[in-house]
Amino acid sequence: MILIGLGANLPSRFGPPSATLTTALDQLERRYVHVVRRSRWYTSAPEPVSDQPWYTNGVALVETELAPAALLEALLDVERSLGRERPADLKNTPRTIDLDLLAYGDVVRKDQPLVLPHPRLHARAFVLLPLAEVAPGWTHPTLGRTVEELIDALPPNARALPVG
Repeated sequence: MILIGLGANLPSRFGPPSATLTTALDQLERRYVHVVRRSRWYTSAPEPVSDQPWYTNGVALVETELAPAALLEALLDVERSLGRERPADLKNTPRTIDLDLLAYGDVVRKDQPLVLPHPRLHARAFVLLPLAEVAPGWTHPTLGRTVEELIDALPPNARALPVG
């Protein structure tokens, strides 16, 4: 089971964040990444808290023959094609697109730039809530907890709201 996280909080030449995220999924299909299922879009406050616009987020369950490193490169290629710039000295900046490889089956990797599963997915409502839609019962490969258990363990102020 391969899971991709999608997020954006700035418009792009394709329109509002939700349109950019949909375009990203279309572009993945052209890079040998088949989207099996996608969650609804969710909206969430930026983390860490700041005055930047709220994010639109979702999760896609995909299939591909690409190895994890090649899939990560395909995600970065899609980001670049949609106008994402990654300044080396700036973190947590507003963005037109953000694609994260959340999990690649039961693969566990601890070496940069590809850490699997994503090191913060278990603590983020904006990842876990849409993930539960596309992969109910999914179990975190290192924590051994289901997505539902991870959602139950979120702090009370962690939230992401479905859009529409």
